[in-house]
Amino acid sequence: QVQLVESGGGLVQPGGSLRLSCAASGFTFSRAAMSWVRQAPGEGVEWVSSIGTLGNTPYALYADSVKGRFTISKDNAKNTLYLQMRSLKPEDTALYYCAKGGRSNYELPPVRQGTQVTVSP
Repeated sequence: QVQLVESGGGLVQPGGSLRLSCAASGFTFSRAAMSWVRQAPGEGVEWVSSIGTLGNTPYALYADSVKGRFTISKDNAKNTLYLQMRSLKPEDTALYYCAKGGRSNYELPPVRQGTQVTVSP
């Protein structure tokens, strides 16, 4: 059973930084592509970033809205996914979820917690 537990969110001023973590279990994390997605109040789910390998080549993908500000990383020894967020903007305010899978095939668990990021003066 896939379990994903996000943490690290909080309230931060514009221009600030946060690092989100996602503890994964129930599957072979080292072989899995992983993604971060977010959902702002009243909005649909927005894909943010993905990390994985294509053949033997690692890749990291970012939505245009976060490119250059966010960095995704994966610690296979700790079964943990990270999202380092810098230069945060009010429009980054959302509930952030991690998901198993890449950009085109990520799956959100039916029961999910997420971690709230609020960017406000």
